[in-house]
Amino acid sequence: MGTPLDLLDVDASLSEEERQIRAVVRRLVDDRVRPHVAGWYEDGDVPARELAREFGRLGLLGMHLTGYGCAGSSMVAYGLACLELEAGDSGVRSLVSVQGSLAMHAVWRFGGEEHKQRWLPAMAAGEAIGCFGLTEPDHGSDPASMTTRARRDGDDWILDGAKMWITNAPIADVGVIWARTDEGVRGFLVPMDTPGVTAREIRRKMSLRASVTGEIALDGVRLPADALLPGAVGLRAPLSCLTEARQGIVWGALGAARDCLETALSYAGTRTQFGRPLAGFQLTQAKLADMAVEWNKGLLLALHLGRLADAGTLRPDQVSVGKLNNVREALAIARQCRTILGANGVSGEYPVMRHANNLESVLTYEGTSEIHQLVVGQRLTGLSAFG
Repeated sequence: MGTPLDLLDVDASLSEEERQIRAVVRRLVDDRVRPHVAGWYEDGDVPARELAREFGRLGLLGMHLTGYGCAGSSMVAYGLACLELEAGDSGVRSLVSVQGSLAMHAVWRFGGEEHKQRWLPAMAAGEAIGCFGLTEPDHGSDPASMTTRARRDGDDWILDGAKMWITNAPIADVGVIWARTDEGVRGFLVPMDTPGVTAREIRRKMSLRASVTGEIALDGVRLPADALLPGAVGLRAPLSCLTEARQGIVWGALGAARDCLETALSYAGTRTQFGRPLAGFQLTQAKLADMAVEWNKGLLLALHLGRLADAGTLRPDQVSVGKLNNVREALAIARQCRTILGANGVSGEYPVMRHANNLESVLTYEGTSEIHQLVVGQRLTGLSAFG
């Protein structure tokens, strides 16, 4: 990159192809997201379907999957794309993550061939939008307690229940819905126009406002037998999808942090107080140095986990280390950058407060910090502290 933030020359560890993919996504974000995202955030409205088609044309949707119109990129390349997308906005990266790492990955890994042929090419192109229905109004960190149920009725299935905080739900064409059955937790592909399915957009959010979030109500939804994902049996199936998506978050959070740092560096270099630029004060340099060190450590961690994933040796608890550290540090960086900008830090003219607000959601979704601490704690002690 050749930027001041690359203190450890991490860029030299990337392949030429990885750098090219990063550059393409960065240009897309510069052209299509940055000029508009402050308005999307303020209005709580984002042209998600239009963005999905543009992302699809570049091969960003399900880009780490193979076949069915997917790009088959490395996990490192996918991570770099997530970093650049989230440097634009966490909500924009969430659109790509939920589409590719949750909805598409569930179909790709657990679906039958007919499921894959029907949905994956359209989803890879951004012509069909997917959502992932696991979290419920009363069950977030404890999905094993879900109350959404699916019962057999002849050859059909009947689904009843509710899902909450579901990205893309109000605009989705298909939902991957997880429900309790007599055989344990199973996954179902639910066309969102099926009678009995209602998706209501959640408004008045203070975070991820450039993202479409909804609540799904399932009232006697009748599905044919082939709506069942045959390879998804038990809670391990949806949790494995979350592990997949968290890898994008490990990288993506660094994008929000980088945008904050670059903004703070630029601001500190041009803002004059007491006769000198803010960047010339010791306290400001100490803040910048500490943040840049944490950012570089996070980037090394993301790259290491990405290489493990591409080698097929990455463990879920290692992903928890990445999600716990990088999101926590990204949020700390955003908050500290806000102090460098002073009152301007809360202005929508600068991206810092928007990133900080967004990262509050990233800190919570796909495993809170506390959940990941317990995952790491179990790895260290051999004892489960859950429940």
